[in-house]
Amino acid sequence: MDAAVRRAASRATPGANRGNDRRPSGTSPRRRRARKPAWPGWPYRVLEHSLTAVLLAVLGTIVLGRLAEQGEALALALGLAGVALGSGFVIVPLERLRQRFGPNGRHALNAMLVAGIGAGLWFGRPGAALHALRDLLGGERATQVRVIQHQVYAAYRRMDLDAQRKILERAEVFAPTIEQAARAFAVDPELMVGIAAAESSFYPRDSRDGGKGLFQITAVPDAASASAREKLGASSLDPWNQRHNAYVAAATLDLYRRQMGDDLFLTLLAYNIGPRNGGLRTIMQAYGARNFAQVQPYLQALPRDYPIRVLSSALSYRVWKRMGRLPRFEGDGVAREVQALGIPALDDARLAYEPDPRGAAPR
Repeated sequence: MDAAVRRAASRATPGANRGNDRRPSGTSPRRRRARKPAWPGWPYRVLEHSLTAVLLAVLGTIVLGRLAEQGEALALALGLAGVALGSGFVIVPLERLRQRFGPNGRHALNAMLVAGIGAGLWFGRPGAALHALRDLLGGERATQVRVIQHQVYAAYRRMDLDAQRKILERAEVFAPTIEQAARAFAVDPELMVGIAAAESSFYPRDSRDGGKGLFQITAVPDAASASAREKLGASSLDPWNQRHNAYVAAATLDLYRRQMGDDLFLTLLAYNIGPRNGGLRTIMQAYGARNFAQVQPYLQALPRDYPIRVLSSALSYRVWKRMGRLPRFEGDGVAREVQALGIPALDDARLAYEPDPRGAAPR
């Protein structure tokens, strides 16, 4: 009787024995198959998208640069819109091709993109295109840099190269000292060589206007003297000690650079004019001049031409050091070779002096 009751109870509770492992002893549960990772993985996809972006950037820069060379803002705006639309027409078909191709096809397509980037960089001259864009978008300030660059190259062209070579040969004795002073105040050593060449032709001497030594130090701002003494660890400065002379010149140049908002041309003008009667800053505020081009008409010939003389001497030093000679600018291909070297301190020169309209001096 009890056995019959138990059998009936088990039939009345159908889920009672669910979950019991009824597998035969010695058998293991089934294992799910591991899924293969999807191809391509995310690093490869990032690489593909990067190649597409670089190719479009190179082509877009070349196209916009060619339009910028025409000097028409409207053409540049239309070109920018065309580049944006064209990018969309390139990206969508390219992605569809990638999805359709297998691994080998995708590799070949990406190799073609790399080749296109290389061809654009080699034949398209994107550097020149960027210069054209910068000139068009930079407006007046970029134009000033371009004009002065050509003034410097023209000054090199008119230079007595035999006399300049002798000056640069004399400079070799002072080059280590100038390099050390330039590093101490984070100024361009080639620019410092150009200043010394313009000031003394590397004949340290006294001059009639009171200049002394290699850099013809005359009136020195107190702040520059203090900085030079600190860097030298000296209690006093001797203008006939050429190391002291170079440190004072570098400290003075650094001081005027900060006062002129990193404007290279105004810095050189201020260095030449000196601190007397308020210096260059007072002249600019008196006549409302905002930059080098605007202040030139108010200056005498000597200080007005000073930045060009300094930069042309610095250029000759760079040419002499890198080419081992001072070739004539009119020689076959020489003009382009010299221009490719760039002008010391002028390659990325800022023309950023913007005085406060109330007449406050820049700090």
